[in-house]
Amino acid sequence: MNAKSAISKEIFAPHDERMLGAVQVKRRTKKKIPFLATGGQGEYLTYICLSGGFFIFSVTNKKPAQASITKVKQFEGSTSFVRRTQWMLEQLRQVNGIDPNRDSPEFDLLFENAFDQWVASTASEKCTFFQVLHHTCQRYLTDKKPEFINCQSKIMGGNSILHSAADSVTSAVQKASQALNERGERLGRAEEKTEELKNSAQQFAETAHKV
Repeated sequence: MNAKSAISKEIFAPHDERMLGAVQVKRRTKKKIPFLATGGQGEYLTYICLSGGFFIFSVTNKKPAQASITKVKQFEGSTSFVRRTQWMLEQLRQVNGIDPNRDSPEFDLLFENAFDQWVASTASEKCTFFQVLHHTCQRYLTDKKPEFINCQSKIMGGNSILHSAADSVTSAVQKASQALNERGERLGRAEEKTEELKNSAQQFAETAHKV
């Protein structure tokens, strides 16, 4: 089981929440930690060192659904995950993609009471995360939607994975419908041909009987 599947099962499923997406991150600028008490939780794993972790999108299964963003950490030597800071989606004010002209793993998130600069594990994972985030904001926020700045057009427009998936499904349905229609037309022509042959045979039989 990969990390994201484990987070979904361990952190969100027990609370009747559904994880919509996740991105592995680390801070671009590390926060200063003056002292780490003996016997504490120790160092973080390298891929989420210090303030690193996963940003998670989740939504409750209960109505009305509430979307949130959660920071989850995993400490060195542990196979489990720990839920840390959580924000409601309404608290998100700005999403900064840093550079709209190239694939970049860096991004910033601005909340009502927090601001952090992050680096995703890959530019591709960041792009997928942004697409899910933008779609989630459009779906669950009626007003006060966050501002998306310095983002590539494929994140905001019709080239997102969500739109591509929808287009693929639509295309498959259209092709299936077309195939059924063509099959129906072929069956219809076959039925007409059968009827013509039946009538011809009947006329031949009547003529033969008269002779």
